[in-house]
Amino acid sequence: MDTNTSGRKIYRDSNLRIIFGITLMAVMGVASITPAFPTIARDLDISAQKVGLLITVFTLPGVFLVPVLGVLADRYGRKKVVIPALMLFGVAGGACFFARDFHLLLILRFFQGMGGSSLGSINTTLIGDLYEGRQRAAAMGYNASVLSMGTASYPLIGGALAALAWHYPFLLSLIAIPIGFLVLLKLKNPEPKKPESMSEYLHGVWRSINRQVIGLFFASLITFIILYGVYLSYFPFLVEIAFNGSPVTIGLLMSTMSLTTAITSARLGKLSQKFTAKKLLLGGFVLYGSAMAITPYMPTVWLLLVPTVIFGLGHGVNIPSLLTLMSGFAPLEHRAAFMSMNSMVLRAGQTIGPLFIGVFFTLGGIKLAFLSGSALTLIMLLIIAVSLEKDVS
Repeated sequence: MDTNTSGRKIYRDSNLRIIFGITLMAVMGVASITPAFPTIARDLDISAQKVGLLITVFTLPGVFLVPVLGVLADRYGRKKVVIPALMLFGVAGGACFFARDFHLLLILRFFQGMGGSSLGSINTTLIGDLYEGRQRAAAMGYNASVLSMGTASYPLIGGALAALAWHYPFLLSLIAIPIGFLVLLKLKNPEPKKPESMSEYLHGVWRSINRQVIGLFFASLITFIILYGVYLSYFPFLVEIAFNGSPVTIGLLMSTMSLTTAITSARLGKLSQKFTAKKLLLGGFVLYGSAMAITPYMPTVWLLLVPTVIFGLGHGVNIPSLLTLMSGFAPLEHRAAFMSMNSMVLRAGQTIGPLFIGVFFTLGGIKLAFLSGSALTLIMLLIIAVSLEKDVS
C-alpha cells in the first residue's frame, strides 16, 4: 500500500491533490482542442499543416521560458512562479474563445503557452520536494495517472464542445484561475532555503548532469515528438480522412489511449518492484513503435482501439518512469531548474514534433507520418541501451 508518513494512502494527501490540479492544467492546453482541429481548418479555411501551429505557438514559449522559470522557482519559491502562471494560462486561454481570426488566435495561444510553460515541471518538482523513495515513485505514478485521465477526458469534452462550435473548448482554460487560488491558500510545500550564490547554484545544477541524465533528456525529446507530432496532430486527420469520423468519435478514440495510460501509470509502484527503470523504458518504446506501425493499416474505425490501447500501455510506463528517475538526480535547492531542463527538452519535442512529422506527412501522407514515428522509437531504444546503467531502478 502506498502511504504517506501519517499512514494515509498517499493519493489522499491534500497537497498531492492540489498538485493534481496543476497537472490537469498542464495537459489541458493541447488535449482539449485537438478534436476541433478538422473543424478549425474548415471554418478558418486553413490547411491541416497550418492548424498544427496552434500546438507549436503554445509550446514554443516553454522552450525559452522553462529554464528561466525553473531558476526563479529555486531562488524565490515554487508558489511565486506557479500562481501567476496559472492565472495567465486561464485568462489568455479563455480569451481564445472570442477570437475568430487565425492570427489573433495564434497570438493568444502564445500568451497561454507562456502561462502553461512551467506547469509541467513545477508539478513534478513539487512531488520531488514532498516525497522520497517509493512514495515518490507512487506519487509520480498517481500524478501520471491523473494526467492521463485529463488527456482522456479532455478530448471527449473538447470533442463534444467542438460539436457546438470550434471555439467552445477554449473555455475550459478558465478552470486554471480557481486552481491558482487553491495553490495560494491551501498548498503546504517546502520552499528552498536562502539561495546560494548564482555561480554556486549553476555549478550544482551542472554537476547533476551525467550520461544517464542526457539519455533521459533524449527519451523525453523523442517521446514528445512522437506524442505531439504523430498522435495528437495527425490521428484526428486519420480518423476523419479514412473513416469520416466526427469530432466526438475522434475524442472517444483518443480518450481510450489516455485511459489505458492512466490505469497503467497507477500501477507503476507495483511494476517498479518487478522491473528496473531501464527495462520499463525499453518496453515503453517497443509498445510505442508497435502501435504506430499498425495504426494506418487498421481496416475499420473501431479497430483503431487496438493500437491506441498499445500506445497507452507504452505511455503509462514511460512518462512516470522518466520523471521518477529525473527527480532523483538533484536536491531540493536545484530540483526546479533540473526538472525545468527536462521540461524544456520535452517542450522542444512538442514544438518541433508537428513540424518534423509534417514533413513526412507532406511527402507520403498519413501512413508515412505514423511510420516515421515508429522509426524514431528504434533510435530511442539504442540510446536507452547505451546511456542507462543496467541496474538503474
